[in-house]
Amino acid sequence: MATIQDVATAAGVSTASVSRYLAGQTVRAATDIARAVDELGYQPNVSARNLRTGRHAAIGVIVPDVTNPFFAALIKGIEQEARTAGLQILLGNSDEDLEQENALIGELSQRTDGIIIAPLVEDGRSAEDVARLRLPVVFVDRESRERRDVDRVMVDNLEGTRLAVAHLAALGHERIAFIGGPLSSTPGRERHAGFRASMAARGMPVDEALVVVADFRESGGHDAMRALWRSRPTAVFVANNLMTIGALRALDELQVRVPADISVVGFDDLSFAPLLRPPLTVVRRPEVEQGATAARLLLDRIGAEPGADPVILTLPVELVVRGSTAGPPRERAAHHG
Repeated sequence: MATIQDVATAAGVSTASVSRYLAGQTVRAATDIARAVDELGYQPNVSARNLRTGRHAAIGVIVPDVTNPFFAALIKGIEQEARTAGLQILLGNSDEDLEQENALIGELSQRTDGIIIAPLVEDGRSAEDVARLRLPVVFVDRESRERRDVDRVMVDNLEGTRLAVAHLAALGHERIAFIGGPLSSTPGRERHAGFRASMAARGMPVDEALVVVADFRESGGHDAMRALWRSRPTAVFVANNLMTIGALRALDELQVRVPADISVVGFDDLSFAPLLRPPLTVVRRPEVEQGATAARLLLDRIGAEPGADPVILTLPVELVVRGSTAGPPRERAAHHG
């Protein structure tokens, strides 16, 4: 295998010049060095370089549920940017468990140059652990009340909820149910608040029997929908994709027709949503781009001087209307009117 000395000899420069070139610095003989690297097939010794620079050439990513299609898309965006920068990603799945999340923070902080995390709760120990890391950190999808000085890439949860409620109201629905996530998390809190605010803005009372706080899991959506159906809503807005799958499964078990008996809107698209019968109406966000944006923010922080103001980005959402929403059943609407 070619060595750095071989590259230097072929390019007619010193090994120091080659080292500076490989580190991304500007050198006079960059063209000659690049040609020598290519012709010799030189592969830098990454481990040795990292030992000299104190870098790991890796970033950590911690998500609450790696089986959630949203987080899978998020990771895809992060991985694309990391690969372009020549970095690996080390992935941790907290599995919606705070102790596991804190353990992952400690572990990955020893093996990476920065961490992207979707923290489970806004005011948990994770924020304190992150504060002690002295590593660049980016929050994605969720934030921390204790760490307002951290870069974060969010999504417009309030607007997404408003779009869903406005769509159902325009179809004539008044008995709109809501299945939300944990109020300790940013998306759970904001989508819950957005639902109430959107209903109030239209002068529509919220029937507390039609509001359930679940757990962002498929089983939570399933159990919530079975409980809600006893109160006969004409429409339901489900605040994440896995709970939407669970809600649809419950409706199928109950032999409730969508949208003839109940209209359904989910937050976050699914790759197979257009293939469902009926196709699912959703609030969609740029999932892969959200991950890529978080990765770019983190890469900008790595190696930069600390102390810069935090960057806070909120990505837009859109309503995608498909076949799972229609007007309310006349008989039930009249009965509850």
